Amino acid sequence: MKVHNVEMVISAVKPEQYPIDGLPEFALAGRSNVGKSSFINRMIGRKSMARISSKPGKTQTLNFYKIEEQLFFVDVPGYGYAKVSKTDREAWGKMIERYITARKELRAVVLIIDLRHPPTNDDCMMYDFLKYYNIPTIIIATKADKIPKGKWDKHKKVVKETLNMDKSDPIIVFSSESGMGMEQAWDEIEKRM
Repeated sequence: MKVHNVEMVISAVKPEQYPIDGLPEFALAGRSNVGKSSFINRMIGRKSMARISSKPGKTQTLNFYKIEEQLFFVDVPGYGYAKVSKTDREAWGKMIERYITARKELRAVVLIIDLRHPPTNDDCMMYDFLKYYNIPTIIIATKADKIPKGKWDKHKKVVKETLNMDKSDPIIVFSSESGMGMEQAWDEIEKRM
């Protein structure tokens, strides 16, 4: 998809704040600091639409980005960050769970993980949660530019095995630096619109 028109519509914390356009939505999930903002910015061709922070745990709301008047990217708070209070983490957890399990417009969750390392326990819990609720999932294995191309298949295998991935879920090797994997990611998203 060629992206010319993007607007950050709302930062929501409860269902009555969600957009009412009825457009398909794709939630972006991943642990804090995995590169969700970089993924969003690369996909929409903007340098800083989604704020990139050196401090993990910055996203604390559901951020709705309307793209080309055709769909929404919904950036959800990152998980697994220790410096956030337990109360805040629980509140985010409830907010994310309510959105993911009840939102009719949600077409898939784009789960972003770091290709360089095996998925964390939090990544596995998130994936299991999505599978439990039968939520279509697209795995984006990011930071691929940080490892030699010859090792990608080995790392992908580790991701698939650690998550015990469903054969029907795509896994895309991605780099926010180079844009590699971007077309594939858009293909998977467009298939589900």
